[in-house]
Amino acid sequence: MGYMTASQAAKKWNISQRRVQILCAENRIKGTFKLGEAWAIPEDAVKPEDNRKVRKENEKKTKRH
Repeated sequence: MGYMTASQAAKKWNISQRRVQILCAENRIKGTFKLGEAWAIPEDAVKPEDNRKVRKENEKKTKRH
């Protein structure tokens, strides 16, 4: 199995490197581990759903009513 860095995952998933690091730290990406200061992420890892978007959409709906 191959691994990618947080930077590579960020480019693949079109999100920031910092966001990938946060997802790793929160154990939201299966199979990740740290090598020193760097995260190792399985190449076949799936991008976790972004729960923040759901909250923003709900706030918009609430403001309209």
